[in-house]
Amino acid sequence: MSDTSGRVELHRLAEAGDRDAIDELVELAGEEGDVAELRRLADAGSADAMDELVQLAIDDDNRDELRRLASEGSRDAAEALAELEAGDEL
Repeated sequence: MSDTSGRVELHRLAEAGDRDAIDELVELAGEEGDVAELRRLADAGSADAMDELVQLAIDDDNRDELRRLASEGSRDAAEALAELEAGDEL
C-alpha cells in the first residue's frame, strides 16, 4: 500500500469515527507540521489535534495562532499566550 493510499484509508476510517485512525492522522500531521490537517482534525473534535496545534504555535512563537485557538476555547492556548505576553513585560 502506498503512502497516499494509506492516508486515504486513514481519512476514510477517521471520518467513520475510528479513534486509532484519528490518532494516527494527528501523529502524522504533528510530525510534518501540517497545520491545515491539524485544524481539520481539531475542528472535527480531536482534542489531541488541538494540543498539537497549541504546541506548534508555542514552538513557533505564533501568537496570532495562539489567539485564534484561545478564541475557539483552548485554555492551553490562552495560558501559553498569557505566559508569553507576561514574559514581554520583563
